[in-house]
Amino acid sequence: MSSAASRPTAGPFDRGHTDDLMAFLTASPSPYHAVASTAERLDKVGFRRVEETAAWDGTSGGKYVIRGGAIIAWYVPEGAAAHTPYRIVGAHTDSPNLRVKPQPDMGAQGWRQVAVEIYGGTLLNTWLDRDLGLAGRLTLRDGSHHLVNVDRPLLRVPQLAIHLDRQVNDGLKLDRQRHMQPIWGIGQVHEGDLIEFVAAEAGVDAEDVTGWDLMVHAVDAPAYLGRDQELLAGPRMDNLLSVHAATAALASLAGRDDLPYIPVLAAFDHEENGSEADTGAQGPLLGNVLERSVYARGGSYEDRARAFAGTVCLSSDTGHAVHPNYAERHDPTHHPRVNGGPILKVNVNQRYATDGSGRAVFAAACEKAGVPWQSFVSSNDMPCGTTIGPITAARHGISTVDIGVAILSMHSARELCGADDPYLLANALVAFLEG
Repeated sequence: MSSAASRPTAGPFDRGHTDDLMAFLTASPSPYHAVASTAERLDKVGFRRVEETAAWDGTSGGKYVIRGGAIIAWYVPEGAAAHTPYRIVGAHTDSPNLRVKPQPDMGAQGWRQVAVEIYGGTLLNTWLDRDLGLAGRLTLRDGSHHLVNVDRPLLRVPQLAIHLDRQVNDGLKLDRQRHMQPIWGIGQVHEGDLIEFVAAEAGVDAEDVTGWDLMVHAVDAPAYLGRDQELLAGPRMDNLLSVHAATAALASLAGRDDLPYIPVLAAFDHEENGSEADTGAQGPLLGNVLERSVYARGGSYEDRARAFAGTVCLSSDTGHAVHPNYAERHDPTHHPRVNGGPILKVNVNQRYATDGSGRAVFAAACEKAGVPWQSFVSSNDMPCGTTIGPITAARHGISTVDIGVAILSMHSARELCGADDPYLLANALVAFLEG
């Protein structure tokens, strides 16, 4: 851990940032909503959306591209050369959850249910006996998309009573197909009921709906927790906490024409199932955007190569805080604590992309921001997760460092972090993007 003060001595963000994170989490029950929320924040500071199908110009200022549940945003300072390197903060918009199947209407024993598929490595038991809403996007015949958010108790995955499973406290075993289908009413099942209901909620004609990407979310609001409210409980912190921090950091640099780098936010979809999508880190989206920005400013392939060679990416994703009830699951010399500042994530087998040079870049940013930081390493006898970091490094040849915020209950329907850590991360990201 660094010896910096426990609170930032410089930087634009304080506890108000955490308050705003709570609003962002509530407004972003799906990757599509997270992208819309991010774009709204960038619009307010003068960024403008550019279409991938349009010709790009080389003008300065803030711009962003949206593709599905992914957004790439960047700010070009006035007079930036075509070979100017990038400073990138990478994150992801998706979280493990339950997603609606193509034929959603089902039921049994007089109950009406919604057919769902398990998305990502979710903790199944955290979805039991919880009030659930439904959100995502509808696609119409004309190809347009409409966001929908039923943010009220609509669904529930009921657990079997202990009287019918006396051994449940000795080990809960859930069948992903049979036990995770939520109920949403009683009576006869009619094909088309769910989409008709959701279309009405979105204000569109159900007959025009030809596709959907819908998912379940917990409707209980984020909340401060603890005697002194030093903790924050809420949904989708993995990884909207990082998306929000990176958005705030990038927005704070709007109008800064003294920057030696071009700051970038890259928020991908589908990280939780391997990133193999046109909106994922395995896809070409980030590389295309960076290259087109070089060429739009009159650059050549040589300029592109020079820009990429000088570029650094911070892959920001949540990590594991030491668990008080399971401390033996952690490396004995690396116990990240909540409100201890962001973590530097290291794995020599390249599950994380951090090396010694990356550590130096991250340490310099935290020192500049007056932010404490910690190191995270998995125990040798536990498998290590991974992030978009190694993917970004390998696909684009970009120096990449894995960082994040330490949380508990990762991949739960409701996760837990320190209330100070979100703004500590955001201040460190500002310092990094400033160079």
